[in-house]
Amino acid sequence: MKRKAVLLATIALIAIISIIATACAPTALRVATTTSLYDTGLWDSLEPIFEQRYGVDLQITAKGTGQALLLGQNGDVDVVTVHDPDAEEMFIASGYAVAAEGYSAERVPWAYNYFIIIGPETDPAGISGLTPEEAFQKIQQAGEDDPETVKFVSRGDNSGTHGKEKAIWAAAGYDYAADIQGTGAAAGWYIESGSGMGATLVMANEKNAYTLTDIGTFLAFKADLSLVPLVSEGDILLNVYSVIICKNGSNPEMAQNLVDFLRAPEIQALIAGFGVPEYGEPLFYPYDPAICQ
Repeated sequence: MKRKAVLLATIALIAIISIIATACAPTALRVATTTSLYDTGLWDSLEPIFEQRYGVDLQITAKGTGQALLLGQNGDVDVVTVHDPDAEEMFIASGYAVAAEGYSAERVPWAYNYFIIIGPETDPAGISGLTPEEAFQKIQQAGEDDPETVKFVSRGDNSGTHGKEKAIWAAAGYDYAADIQGTGAAAGWYIESGSGMGATLVMANEKNAYTLTDIGTFLAFKADLSLVPLVSEGDILLNVYSVIICKNGSNPEMAQNLVDFLRAPEIQALIAGFGVPEYGEPLFYPYDPAICQ
């Protein structure tokens, strides 16, 4: 009888300890972020500040925008931080987003930078100084004529960068699926990495190819690349990062905290200075209502 009482007491004690441990454990907030925000190290700077401020375990998954939004749609994450306005609006229109308190819409911009087209210093397609649309036309024409010399490496992963690339091909007058993914891939000059921005930069460098990248990730990888910026001006190259609370997430209160955190003045100041000591210029710019739509 005494053994039974001791056993029951032990079980009860274990249960109490488990309850206390659970209560003391930090809340988890699951975030799907674009690879450019992750590969540059920005989240490495933001994560510990947020965790300490809110007593939360920030669980970050780096994916292309398309995959990040799918995680949000399925309830696998609570928040997404992405950079494809058209895909974001579709996500919202489909009912997968929750309006953040204190903001005018579900999609809350919080940073931006620009895309650039980089390539070999010899620039075999002759795109330096052209508009993005003219540059893509030159790459396509030169690639068809000499696919061994002129190549373009695409993310090919439905990320925000891939979405921007497709938009530039369309603006340049091409049917992306037929002319680029179809004819271009068959000719051998158009290559899809199916990877994040960092891995795509490495592949483009190995193949001495052109590619589209955000300036932040390029600067973070620049020391290991022989490729150089060739096209950096054009309205279509604007790259806005937004945060969206997912309707199917499990921690809406903490998700709201993340939205407020990313737009907080001290965090915006951190973003403005991020990368300057190492690269001489910021990798991202803080939210600007005149620019970030």
